[in-house]
Amino acid sequence: MGARTFTIKVPATSANIGPGFDVVGLSLSLYLTLRVLQPDRSSDQPYIPPLLKYTGEGAEEVPLDAYKNLTTRVALYVLRCHDIRSFPSALEIHVDNEIPFGRGLGSSGAAVIAGVLLGNELGGLKLSKERLLDFALMVERHPDNVTAALVGGFVGSYLRELDAAATEAASVPLSEVLPEYPPDAGEDWGLNPPLPPLGIGHYVRFGWSESIKAVAIIPRFELSTATAREVLPLEYSRKDLVFNLQRLAVLTTALGQSPPDPELIYEAMKDRVHQPYRKKLIPGLPEVTSTITPTTHPGLLGICLSGAGPTILALATHGFEAIAEDARAIFKKTDVDIDWKLLNVVGGSVVE
Repeated sequence: MGARTFTIKVPATSANIGPGFDVVGLSLSLYLTLRVLQPDRSSDQPYIPPLLKYTGEGAEEVPLDAYKNLTTRVALYVLRCHDIRSFPSALEIHVDNEIPFGRGLGSSGAAVIAGVLLGNELGGLKLSKERLLDFALMVERHPDNVTAALVGGFVGSYLRELDAAATEAASVPLSEVLPEYPPDAGEDWGLNPPLPPLGIGHYVRFGWSESIKAVAIIPRFELSTATAREVLPLEYSRKDLVFNLQRLAVLTTALGQSPPDPELIYEAMKDRVHQPYRKKLIPGLPEVTSTITPTTHPGLLGICLSGAGPTILALATHGFEAIAEDARAIFKKTDVDIDWKLLNVVGGSVVE
């Protein structure tokens, strides 16, 4: 086989979109891009480990060892699940990342999907989209971000109830799926990883009005998903769950209507399951989500926390700069600086 090159492009995502906690996601026009060179080498030549280069967001903190980097570890997991022991010799991977880390824009989900696609491509596996999602869900246990990153658009997803054996297989600790490779790990270390059950996750794409864009208001501090989950309660009242279910039922249709209805969508993007508990982690969040409204800011449709935060996502048809700059002023009162980006809702991951 001759040398070949290919590119993997995975979008950023925003999860929850208000009431859809761990259920809905949206793919956005920031990308994690891998440019891969697979040289033509004969089997009698010495094996050369992968060369990983990284530019863009997070370049100073991302490990460049293929056995420590999240994307390449996921790729190796996929390969080894198909009896392919190692990466091709002298593989070169050039990564360029536009997705900020720890901001609620799906950076880890994008890295996982990129790894699944990389393994699929290097192994010539030709896995279906559904099977690719199974592998991603063995690593990223919540379906909202990875599903949106893979298939694109405005997506709802759930984890299927599995039988006892499949439940056990899907519940393998992450440390067994992606083990930490010790410095002296050889080619035989970490073989025979746990295979994902079939059909872990299922999804549907909702309609999306082309007139709606996303203003990502990005505070200049990181907030880990683990920290943001620790503040959530273990139990909720029936009243709060019904509040969210009612709004989610409306929102999934309302965002696909043209023209979109600001009054309907603004109310439908409210939440009582996660945002009220995370406000203490994000100074300025309550003020931004309550004072920036369709009445005060024409063009705004709705506003919410993006994923676990701290990014705030404002959906709008116009008036983007006024929304972002007034959010900046609110955050400034709490000594938090922000950046903002105007993003489109885009299609899913591509390999070309």
